[in-house]
Amino acid sequence: MTAPLNVPRPVLPGVNSIFLAGPFMGLVNSAAGRMPDAVCRPFTVLIEHFEQHGIHVYNAHRREAWGEEVMAPAECTALDQKEIGDADVFVAIPGIPPSPGTHIEMGWASAFGKPIVLLMEEGREEEYGFLVRGLDSVATVEFVYATDIASAVADVDAAIRRAVNRLRACA
Repeated sequence: MTAPLNVPRPVLPGVNSIFLAGPFMGLVNSAAGRMPDAVCRPFTVLIEHFEQHGIHVYNAHRREAWGEEVMAPAECTALDQKEIGDADVFVAIPGIPPSPGTHIEMGWASAFGKPIVLLMEEGREEEYGFLVRGLDSVATVEFVYATDIASAVADVDAAIRRAVNRLRACA
């Protein structure tokens, strides 16, 4: 039996959920009490893209209203760790300067054996820590180098497929 022609093929077969991580509290504008719109853009672009394809996105930035509804440390820490465990894939913008929270989340994703995609700023590779650049030696990691997330969405999808397929091949 064949699938109806009007049903699109999933952009990321077998991926039902993604945890999207990145710098947060250090980007909240104290005067406005939230992240500036330009800083939110990489996250909103990815969230909208994944959700348009039926993928559930876990994201602390959106959950905490971009800084306007910040959760208590013990609450957000436990919830982030649970959602990373629940997600099929972990995607992160590690941050320059480094985001301590994002780096902890990257460690959790690695420990949970998740396929990981790291979105790195093109041309600034040497500014990322050794453990970020070397994470692929101990975990299933794909790197995407870009200066604009919106123009790299297809590359992000391809990196997710590669990471998921590599992890499946090892199982």
